[in-house]
Formats: sequence, structure tokens, C-alpha cells
Amino acid sequence: MRRTTRYPVEGANSLWHVYKTVPFWKVVKNFVVIQAARYTPFLAVKNWLYRTFLRMDIGEQTSFALMVMLDVMFPEKISVGRNSVIGYNTTILAHEYLIKEYRLGEVVIGDEVMVGANTTILPGVKIGDGAIVSAGTLVHKDVPAGAFAGGNPMQIIYTKEQLQERMDLDALDQ
Repeated sequence: MRRTTRYPVEGANSLWHVYKTVPFWKVVKNFVVIQAARYTPFLAVKNWLYRTFLRMDIGEQTSFALMVMLDVMFPEKISVGRNSVIGYNTTILAHEYLIKEYRLGEVVIGDEVMVGANTTILPGVKIGDGAIVSAGTLVHKDVPAGAFAGGNPMQIIYTKEQLQERMDLDALDQ
């Protein structure tokens, strides 16, 4: 189960209550910053924008590819470790607006993580250090450190131990 906090709403669906949950001008500011960062080719500028204006915790030498879409309403709930790569057109969400409730959850991406292009990361998940998430994956649960995960729905393809065992066998064959 993902680590999200649930907030029930009454009446109309939770998206109709959006500006009761997050200030309008915060969303406007975040939208402008995220759109500017999506198109800039300068990795250091992206990280500066995210740290300075969105209050995100971004590790040194982390790279956000072109067109990465961060959560517009709660980007401060996203943290990415050192020397990680977030692939082209990836979406990272920290909120879910549903019919009868909305949910918020932190997204924690570790050090030296590789997230492939066109991946969607849902709120409340942790991706461990050294993990690899293949392109086009829907990350709906935690990814252990060093694991290789992929698919929709996401599955753990190899754990860190299985990958090491396989590499050891390959080395013996040579």
C-alpha cells in the first residue's frame, strides 16, 4: 500500500475543492516554473528552479530530462537523491483527486536511480538507491534499492541480489 494521507470531501468531487486544499497563486507560480523547466536544456538551471521556487529536495548532479512533469500542486513533497536520472516525459505525482476524497503522499527517489522515459510515479512511493525503472512503467508501489522494475502494472523484474547472482554466473561463463 502506498503511503498517502486521505482527506474526505462532501458534495462535488474532490477536484472541485482544489483551491480549498492548495492556494490558487501557488498553483500558478508552480505551473510557470515547471513549464519553464520542462523546456530548458540546462540541467543545473532546472535543479535551481526546483530547489528555489518549488522547495524540492534535489541531490547534486541529478538530471531531469526534457518534458518531465512534476506535481503542480505539491512539488515540495517530491525528493530526488544524488546523481539520479529522471527520463523524458516522466510524470511524478504527489496528489490524487478522487470522487469522495483526495490523497497526498511524499515521493522519495533515492541516489543513483534511473527512471526511464514516459514513466508515471504515483504519490506515496519510495524508489530505493540504485534502482532502475524501465520506460513506460506505472510506479504504483515501492521499488527496493538496487532492483530492476517495469511494466504496467509495475513488477519487480530482478532484485539487487538476483541481478548480482546473474552477473556472477555470466562472469563464470566467460
